[in-house]
Amino acid sequence: MLRSFAARALGGASAVAFLAAVPAAAQDQSQDAATGKEAQEKGAEGNFLGTIDIGESARAIRTDTATPITVVGREEIEDRQASTIAELLDSVPGVTLINGSTPIGSGINIRGFGANGTYGTDQKVAFVVDGATTGSEEIYRVGTQLFTDPLLYKQAQVIRGTVGSFEWGSGIIGGVVLLETNDASTVLHGKTGITASQTVSGQTNGNGFATSTTVAAMPTEQFEFLANYTWRTQSTQQDGHGDDIGNSKFDLPGFLVKGAFHFGADNAHTIAASFNQTTTSDRDVPYDSFGTTAGVFGNVDRDTKSQVLTVSYAYDPVDNDAVNLQLLYTYANQEIDQSAVGTPISAVLDADHRYETSKITLKNAALFTTGPIRHNLHFGVEYIHKKRADASSAPGGTDNRMAAFAVDEIGLFQGFTLSPAIRWETSNIKSNRTGTPVSYNNQAWMGGVSARYELPFGLAAFGSWARTRNLPIIDDLDNATYMNQPEKSRTWEAGGSFDRTDLLGRGDHLAIKVNYYDTQMTDNTSYSGVSEVYLDGFEIEASYATTSGLYFDFNATIPDGERLRTTGVIDDWTNLPQKTYMLSAGKRFGKLLDVRWETTLAEDLDINGTEHEGFDVHNLRATIKPSGGIFENVALRLSVENIFDTYYQSALSTRPATGRNFKAALSKMF
Repeated sequence: MLRSFAARALGGASAVAFLAAVPAAAQDQSQDAATGKEAQEKGAEGNFLGTIDIGESARAIRTDTATPITVVGREEIEDRQASTIAELLDSVPGVTLINGSTPIGSGINIRGFGANGTYGTDQKVAFVVDGATTGSEEIYRVGTQLFTDPLLYKQAQVIRGTVGSFEWGSGIIGGVVLLETNDASTVLHGKTGITASQTVSGQTNGNGFATSTTVAAMPTEQFEFLANYTWRTQSTQQDGHGDDIGNSKFDLPGFLVKGAFHFGADNAHTIAASFNQTTTSDRDVPYDSFGTTAGVFGNVDRDTKSQVLTVSYAYDPVDNDAVNLQLLYTYANQEIDQSAVGTPISAVLDADHRYETSKITLKNAALFTTGPIRHNLHFGVEYIHKKRADASSAPGGTDNRMAAFAVDEIGLFQGFTLSPAIRWETSNIKSNRTGTPVSYNNQAWMGGVSARYELPFGLAAFGSWARTRNLPIIDDLDNATYMNQPEKSRTWEAGGSFDRTDLLGRGDHLAIKVNYYDTQMTDNTSYSGVSEVYLDGFEIEASYATTSGLYFDFNATIPDGERLRTTGVIDDWTNLPQKTYMLSAGKRFGKLLDVRWETTLAEDLDINGTEHEGFDVHNLRATIKPSGGIFENVALRLSVENIFDTYYQSALSTRPATGRNFKAALSKMF
């Protein structure tokens, strides 16, 4: 079956590449019309000879680090026309979605950890927005609390695994999602002035519509301000069979305000603040947003609010590389107010939830040398205060933590980098229920090290080892054993990369990164009936691009995993994603047109006798950017997702995926 999938996908990709290449022969190949990065070319004596164009693929691959990290920039955020953060990240290797096309009853799974069909989180994947730790602890059958719109952000980063996580928290096994909101200096490219932009978009499946309005101003180099309002709505969607997808209707209004004041010599001092809020309101919907217990709980009216506030001071003097200081105060608030429709079957239907996380972080990034050894040292301390309201099946309390971390990228000699990392964290959890007070204290050391060696011709090898501790959470306050039992994990990784320009032709660019990981989690308290979890797998990223505008991108997620049950039986890990392969082929015609074909293939998967059928899905995207006159700074984005209207449901999802969906977005900057 997979062979036929591959033939179909590769055939489609080859066809679009061929069709795209035909008009290229007639295309003006002047330097002004060419796309791609420019690089200076020097002769044998180092004299400047001019610039050459370097081919660009859809997404850059981070071959310069041993950390498995993928960055989705603003251009890709707009091109993908995603309705949710989960949907935005579904093309990142190692990332698997739980019902990703809606903000309700969905979630993100990385390397087999994170969201699952019962809870929206298991605390092993961290979500950080502008430095604020967001997302709730476990809420039964409700899903993730990452309710926010992709158009509020300029960048999303995914760090997979543990080795790159110690600056961001403890107990991170699956990975970290780092979201950074848009800002005026980025919109205005660092130039003073004021601008406004408007984006309107729509989709046929579910009659979706979105509008996003941004105003950005930099009256001087010292002051910048940005405001954005985004409203997204969607009716019930249909799957590939034309049947309704339950719980897929939503309205998602959100806004962002952000400003900064730069002062002092060379504007080295910066005071900045940002606030964003997203809300949803659902009426007469199933309490079980995953849709796996139809009729068991009944329906609810549910209002959800997510807020993130960041206030920071930064000092980055131009003449001192050893100082890049930042002091941040962040506050994240997630609220769920719900009430049963009719007579409640269970008390959970009338349970209101609230999670507040306040954090103060002081950190510095220092570049310095000790003799011949170069250092890029990140270190800091932070205080974290979590508060959870008491609700049915969700005990309330407070969690106060102190933490310190240090990550040093050490250049020992030419081409070789060693990066040790360490984190210490202590936790005090108290119940806020009436009666006898309960309090638990835990602390842990965790850390790791990675090494990377690069040869002069672009080939590099790397490896890492890391261990972390997931300290007890407020949700387990009713279990004294769990409150004294931090979960433990260790992960080691190994891989290689190749990054070369002018490989097959002048200005072409090939980048490949292959990573193998092996993870073991013990002392489990997150999954019922499980003692230990063992996961391993490969993640592959590759891209190739030419100066003519032709480009290819490929990535693969190839996981495997088992669990040790409390009965002593070893069987398949139930949250194991399918083996997935993604290929895209595209062509840029100068700055005017970018057209791309994408295909995703997933293999059949058998989890303890439960069969999950493989699938192949194809998308076609085009971005048109005319120039001159009224068309200056105009972009039209068109796409068809699931072109063949394929019916499928990934192994971790609890409802079918969306059928064929035509999308269009028109944006204009004034």
